[in-house]
Amino acid sequence: MRDTFRLRRLLGALVAVVVVLSAGAIAFKLTTDESWINSLYRAVMTSSLTGLDSTPQGTGPRLITIVLVLAGLTIFGYVAALLVEAITGGVFTGALQDKRRQKAIRELENHVIICGYGRVGRRVGDELRASGTGYVVLDFSEDAVAAARERGVLLIEGHATEDEDLLRAGLERALGLVAAADSDEVNLYITLSARALRPDLLIVARASDEDAEKKLRRAGADRVVLPYSTAGRVMANLIVKPQVAAFLNIVTTSGGEDLSFQEIVVGRDSGRAGSTIGELHIRDRTGAIVVAVRKADGHFDTRPTPRTVLDEGDVLVGVGTPDEIKALEDFFAPRETVAG
Repeated sequence: MRDTFRLRRLLGALVAVVVVLSAGAIAFKLTTDESWINSLYRAVMTSSLTGLDSTPQGTGPRLITIVLVLAGLTIFGYVAALLVEAITGGVFTGALQDKRRQKAIRELENHVIICGYGRVGRRVGDELRASGTGYVVLDFSEDAVAAARERGVLLIEGHATEDEDLLRAGLERALGLVAAADSDEVNLYITLSARALRPDLLIVARASDEDAEKKLRRAGADRVVLPYSTAGRVMANLIVKPQVAAFLNIVTTSGGEDLSFQEIVVGRDSGRAGSTIGELHIRDRTGAIVVAVRKADGHFDTRPTPRTVLDEGDVLVGVGTPDEIKALEDFFAPRETVAG
C-alpha cells in the first residue's frame, strides 16, 4: 500500500511537469513572436533551470520566465525527494526482488504450495525447509505477507481460492498442497479449487473438528489434520508415555540428527520388486529398518517380516540415521540398464 502511494505521488509530479511545460509553451507563444517549437524549447529550458542564451524581451515573457523557474524549482525538488524516498523505502529494490521471486517460482518443480501462512503454515514451511523440499506461500493477509518476507520465502500475494493465483504458484508442477488457513470454509474452497485443477495432486488440509474433516475429505483432501486433537494427543502421551513421545518426536521431525522416517517407493526400474525383505538383506546393506509396508491396495503391513514380498508400487516406511536413509533410497533407486 505504501509503495503504491509513493508511485502515485511520483506519477502526479510527472503530470505536474507536463502541465507546467504545456502552460509555459502556450504563454510564451501568446506573448512573443516565437514559433510553437521555440516556445516549448524556451519553457523546457526555463523550467528545468538550464537557462537560455537570450533574455526574453518584454515584461510578460520575463514574468512567465520567473514563474516557470519557481515552478521548476518546486516540481523537480519534489520529484528528487520522491525518488530518494522511493529508493530508501525499497520500491525499486523491492520490484527487483519481486521479479527474482517470480522467476524462482516459475522454475519450481515438485514443490509444495502452502495456502495460509499462519502459525500452522509457518511450521509446515519450517519442516519442508528442513527436509529440503521446495515450497511457495500463497496468502494475502498483511501478517502472513510480512512473515513470509521476513523469512525470505517464496511468496504469491493472492487468494488460494482463485484458480489464477493457484496457477501462479505453480500448481501444475507442484508435488502437493497444504490448505492451512484458519477457516474451515476457506480450506474447503481451497481444496475444491485445487482438486478441480489437479485431480492427481496430493492435498493435505487443516480442520478444526471432525465435522469439518469429513467435509474436507469429501471435497478431495487426501489427508486432514486436526491440530487441536493432535496437540491434545501429544500432550497426553508426554505424560503417560514420555519416552515413546520423545522418540516419535525425534523420528518424525525433519532434519532430526539421530533417526528419521522416510518413504521409499518400490519402482519397476529398481530391480527389487518380487523379492522378499530377507532376500534383499536390506538391514545388512543399508543399516535402515523397514518398519511398515503400504501395499498397492492401500492397507499397511505394520509388522513386515523377512518373508514379506515387495511388489512394484509398494511404499516402504524406513527408519534410520540420515546416512542409512540415504543408503536405503539409493538401494531402491532406478537401476541403469546395461546393454548386453
